[in-house]
Amino acid sequence: MRTRVQTVLLLFGVLAVAGFAVPLLLFTASDRTQQLVLARSADLDRFASLMDRAAGTGDTSALSAEARRYGEPLVITDIRGHPVVQTGGMRAADPAVARLVDTALRNQTAHPRAALRPWSRGHRTFATPAGTGTQVSGAVVLRADVDTAAGDIARRWAAVLAGTALVALACTVLARAATRWVVSPLRRLDRAVGELAAGLPPEHPLPGAPVRRRGPASAPVGGPPELRQLATGFNRMARTVTAALEQQRRLVADTSHQMRNPMAALRLRVDALHTHLRPTADRTYAGVNTELDRLETLLDDILALAAAEHRAGELTVTDDPDARCDATGVVLTQHRLWEPVAHRAGIRLTAEVTEAATAACTDRELAQVTDILLDNAIKYAGEGAHVRLRCAAQGPYAVVGVTDDGPGLRAEEIKRATTRFWRSARQAGTSGTGLGLAIAEQLLAGRDGRLELTPAHPRGLHARALVPRAGDRGGVR
Repeated sequence: MRTRVQTVLLLFGVLAVAGFAVPLLLFTASDRTQQLVLARSADLDRFASLMDRAAGTGDTSALSAEARRYGEPLVITDIRGHPVVQTGGMRAADPAVARLVDTALRNQTAHPRAALRPWSRGHRTFATPAGTGTQVSGAVVLRADVDTAAGDIARRWAAVLAGTALVALACTVLARAATRWVVSPLRRLDRAVGELAAGLPPEHPLPGAPVRRRGPASAPVGGPPELRQLATGFNRMARTVTAALEQQRRLVADTSHQMRNPMAALRLRVDALHTHLRPTADRTYAGVNTELDRLETLLDDILALAAAEHRAGELTVTDDPDARCDATGVVLTQHRLWEPVAHRAGIRLTAEVTEAATAACTDRELAQVTDILLDNAIKYAGEGAHVRLRCAAQGPYAVVGVTDDGPGLRAEEIKRATTRFWRSARQAGTSGTGLGLAIAEQLLAGRDGRLELTPAHPRGLHARALVPRAGDRGGVR
């Protein structure tokens, strides 16, 4: 927007300056041309008067002497067109001069009409009749050099253009200042809106308090009055919205954290009761422990999801260009860690790395996403299944894929797979909270990546985590 506004202002300034400068340049050239014409017309009239006097007395000595002292070429003829004076290499017999002489003997003047320009060179020719009234006694033709006049026009044009350049520079400075004054608050407001959407809390100095560093979601008040009013209203809204978001985030975190102590105490009490239970209560005791494990896992996943959402929001406005990791190394490491788990579950886990890839994220983030995909595949594929872990570079992305040949998901189930707490009805008896894929999706979104789930052929599920490759992130934003 800043470029567009500045371009419009500069275009208006250029048109305004051009509308003033062009007529001034044309007037300057026309004025200097007119001065040349008037000066040479006065000389023509003087020589015409001398020729008329010589025609009456028959003495041309004064006319000849004056013509020789004159610095420019002249041709003066009598009433019959015979040359009386010829100077500067001009000859009455020249066709161009003869036409002008004929025009003057018909009692007509000939003056050049075209205005001179700085690049004009050569000469202009003038002609006038000698005599009084309608009585013509001869003709005077004068060839005027225009180099001096063209040089004067060039100097005047240079002065006008220099002034125009200064005015254009001033217009540019004013346009940039006006654009910055109008657009900068909008850019800051746009950034503050993005930060507010990310849930970053604002920090506003109190009236009269020392000015501290402004919080990221605070729109600085500045610019035109309308924008200042808009920024003030936005800041009030930002305080309310971010306070609500922060309270919600704290509620989730505090609730999960505060429930850990009662959960730990409850597990200790249940374990202490085990020795006092009858053998017939062992099944109930095992069920209680299972539910406690599930509840603890749920609390962990809720905290992980809250942290992933907060991190994704931060990365939308505070980019981390230095984040990078060896995706190939992370995948091979996670394969070694999960291979014993898969073996105990009766599942064959293999890894395939086609080429090295460097991802624009941290090792911990990519490992967490890989863990979620492997955990889902091993948990739901079923005993005897084959889970394949792949890592490759695909265009601007580093891709980590996990494919199993288990029962998979139907098309309508795949659309809901990343919904929080959603689990397929066919997997109701399997442990899990339904938050794993939602956490992975948030982690990838924070790095401008994405999670893709598609059916595998002939059966199973194909999950792909796409993360921008280090150095290519700007091309996939």
